[in-house]
Amino acid sequence: MRYYSGFCFWNERELFSEYLDETEFCVAGFSYGAQKALIDAVHTNKRVDKLQLISPAFFKNNKKFINLQLNGFKKDKQKYINSFIENVKYPSNFDIFKYIDECELFELEEMFSFNWGLIEHLKNVKVEVFIGKDDKIIDVDGAVKFFKQYADVYLIKNVGHILKGE
Repeated sequence: MRYYSGFCFWNERELFSEYLDETEFCVAGFSYGAQKALIDAVHTNKRVDKLQLISPAFFKNNKKFINLQLNGFKKDKQKYINSFIENVKYPSNFDIFKYIDECELFELEEMFSFNWGLIEHLKNVKVEVFIGKDDKIIDVDGAVKFFKQYADVYLIKNVGHILKGE
């Protein structure tokens, strides 16, 4: 399996072990990493049977919201990241600090400008999407509506972005 980490994350794959298909021909990613996983699955010359998108970074195309996020990051990166971490782990108190890594503005810009329409270019790949119903990071309703056209979507109750509950 090829796995891609989320924005500000590193080596968090183990958080999702109960969902991941660890077979050779699977590509998976968490949040921002789900975008990278989709790019890989579409553009690779290697065989891909399954694409797993965990809490894919799917946002409303709202320029005001995006500019607010980018400006908040530019103004006070550490404050932005601290708030981001609290929203990522909600509603759990799960300690995710050992998975937190450096993150840069260009990654945030990429994440907010990603075109999920790329998914239409997948051929003969089973797609699974896992979304926490209480996710405070992404547009849950928009993501479910969009991805159900292309994938098996699992909307998991009482969990947030990292798919952990209280």
